[in-house]
Amino acid sequence: MTTATAPDLTAPAIGGSRHFLMRRLHSLTGLVFGGYLIVHLLVNATLIEGGKVYQIQVDKIHSLPFLIVVEWALIFLPILFHIVYGTWITVTGQPNNGSYPYFKNTFYLLQRISAVILIAFIAFHVFAMKGLLGGTLSFNPDNATASVTHHFRSHWWVGYVIYPIGILASCFHLANGFWTAAITWGLTISAAAQRRWGWVCIGIFAFTLLCSILALIAVFADKRLI
Repeated sequence: MTTATAPDLTAPAIGGSRHFLMRRLHSLTGLVFGGYLIVHLLVNATLIEGGKVYQIQVDKIHSLPFLIVVEWALIFLPILFHIVYGTWITVTGQPNNGSYPYFKNTFYLLQRISAVILIAFIAFHVFAMKGLLGGTLSFNPDNATASVTHHFRSHWWVGYVIYPIGILASCFHLANGFWTAAITWGLTISAAAQRRWGWVCIGIFAFTLLCSILALIAVFADKRLI
């Protein structure tokens, strides 16, 4: 990855020092949710090993004490803040990829596009799994393998359009977000450090995408999962 200067996103309405703090909180919540996403995709990838293996992983998660507290603290609240403040950054930012068509500036634009896709995808995924979009799409942790398979196979556009697009946007946003977070926190100051961390982030993208593909292959290729 190259090291083109990112656009100046200093939103006047936020305020200087407060903006500094909010940007780091935005980055931190992204890292927290990104960690959860990696675990989530790893669990989903166990579908390729068979329905019983996946059910065991789901049972482990749902046996955690104070699960609702964990979900709100590590998933819902971080992603809500990340979305709200990220939307503010997108609205008030001034992308310069048109004037300075460097490779990294293109990544900045793709990060904003993937964010919009990701918001819609997360809303669909959560509402559907919670049963708010109909029983066919809902997720039952006591019958995890069958319900998640029915979810993907419920309509052709769910498994073949929504999830491939949503997954690609998620994996890209995660990997590129990790790359920019290292700059935000001052961990990759030099161009060489940014390049080295860039290769690691490419690996993160490839790994999470592979996990997602394995899960999709499992739910569509194995009739025994139902």
